[in-house]
Amino acid sequence: MNMFDSWKKIFEGGDKKEREKILAPVEGTAVPLSEVSDPAFSQEILGKGVAIVPAKGRIVAPADGVLTVMFETKHAVSVTTNGGAEIIVHVGLDTVNLKGEHYTSYKKQGDRVKAGELLLEFDMAAIKEAGYDVITPVIICNTPNYPEMVCHTGMQVKELEPIIEL
Repeated sequence: MNMFDSWKKIFEGGDKKEREKILAPVEGTAVPLSEVSDPAFSQEILGKGVAIVPAKGRIVAPADGVLTVMFETKHAVSVTTNGGAEIIVHVGLDTVNLKGEHYTSYKKQGDRVKAGELLLEFDMAAIKEAGYDVITPVIICNTPNYPEMVCHTGMQVKELEPIIEL
């Protein structure tokens, strides 16, 4: 790199760290957390994030990292990214009451995961029929570590499209 390139890089802020991206763990419509009818999510008590109204009943890893929690009831998973972000993907509201019915898990707590690896499948029709909303909040639990976090909502997303930038 010559001197001109070095100055250009400094001038353009080229040495800034690339922001970590959290990817959509499920295909659907990304909406603000304020649209979730559970105050734990809508009031950002657990952290900031995005909710997805799922179009398919499968959850993939939203980033590379470790599956830190696989709830026994399979309704939610937590992944800690290689960069340190603590993500919870919570399939549906009050679905813990289903005690794992209509959910299948493909990974176990402690597994290393790559973005896109299948974590869970769920039967959307059966969960709705049982009276539950399948909206799926994707929360960054350690939000205070990311003061410049940006959430992308108001759009259709496919699996692995960026929904949160840290």
